[in-house]
Amino acid sequence: METPEDRYDRLTDRVSALYDEGLQPVALDLLDAADPDLAPWAAELAHLRACLLGSLHETTEALTTLQQASANGAWWAEEILTEDDDLAALQYLPAFQQLVATSRTRRLVAEDPPLIRLPEPTGSAQAMGRGQVAAPGQASWPCGVVVALHGAGQRAGHAMRDWAGVLELGYALVGVESSQLMSPMYRTWPDPAESAKDIARALDQLPAELQGLPLIAAGFSAGGRVALNWAAGADPVPAAGAVVLAPALRGVPEKAKNALSPASVLIGTADDLLEVVDDAEGQLTALGFTIDRLPGLGHEFPQDLARRLEELLPSCG
Repeated sequence: METPEDRYDRLTDRVSALYDEGLQPVALDLLDAADPDLAPWAAELAHLRACLLGSLHETTEALTTLQQASANGAWWAEEILTEDDDLAALQYLPAFQQLVATSRTRRLVAEDPPLIRLPEPTGSAQAMGRGQVAAPGQASWPCGVVVALHGAGQRAGHAMRDWAGVLELGYALVGVESSQLMSPMYRTWPDPAESAKDIARALDQLPAELQGLPLIAAGFSAGGRVALNWAAGADPVPAAGAVVLAPALRGVPEKAKNALSPASVLIGTADDLLEVVDDAEGQLTALGFTIDRLPGLGHEFPQDLARRLEELLPSCG
């Protein structure tokens, strides 16, 4: 059953694709026709609309869009207002500066507990609530814990969906949610120190039965960058290995604190981040990582990720 979050994801993916194609008017029409049940994402959709208008040099309309959303309680991190090229023409307008100041007073953090799932003997998986775990006997005990970090604009539930293949391999799956909000519903991982704290807080909330098991750092896009840096730097705790997909790299650690197995970077040949990964190939190889370039794949998860994980992760058998 499709959820409002699924519809929001589908809408924003389509709008972003239209933007890249130079079809901003079509994208604006889609936003105008958005379902009323996407109201929780009003701030995010207003920012997207303002950027589309800004890219068309519709400065007054872009500002009005943000002001109307702000009047209804919306807010945005200062950097996504002041550092977005599409909003550059607004920067010196007093009304826009007031909007930035208002947003600054509203910005929040959200420290949510992790999501946890355990493998079951039948090969299916038992879904648990935040911070909960099944009692022994309800599920087969895992041989390791895959700690998955979501991409920018996503939440822990996305990571639980996308990395669920590890459950069939005998691993527990833990979804960590960033506390770093850029708007009411948009989370990402801009601050390395805060990201490490988010991971540490999630691991501290794991039940005692999962403590001490090998940790595999996993992540997508911005979460992939954080997972790679965590594994290489052993911060906040050592990881046994790392599997990252399309990491949005911003520099690579000079050396790994411990040997990692697996140590794998997956990146599509049609991914906009391929050049970033290619440029860092020597550094990644020095850390012990291998790079697997997936033909034709864009900035998304491959459909055969479960099979690839089976090849990469140590067997629980």
